[in-house]
Amino acid sequence: MKNILAALAVCAFAIPTLVQPADAKGCIKGAIVGGAAGHYMGHHGYLGAAAGCLIGRHQANKRARMETTGQPGNYPYRTNDPYRSYR
Repeated sequence: MKNILAALAVCAFAIPTLVQPADAKGCIKGAIVGGAAGHYMGHHGYLGAAAGCLIGRHQANKRARMETTGQPGNYPYRTNDPYRSYR
């Protein structure tokens, strides 16, 4: 019995050191809004929360990309030349 308790104690102290924090920027807010909207739109709160999380993550990534590159998407060839073709 002491061996089992000792193993559980070791696991209880070792697991928190292995866990990394989640990078959920945008997901929490999107899940709350999506869950509330899904609940009121037909009692589909879980579906709304999942969709809200995905949309929130997408918007947070888009905002982060905009802050780092200064451009709204992956358009490195954007110019004011009307004759240049875009890919």
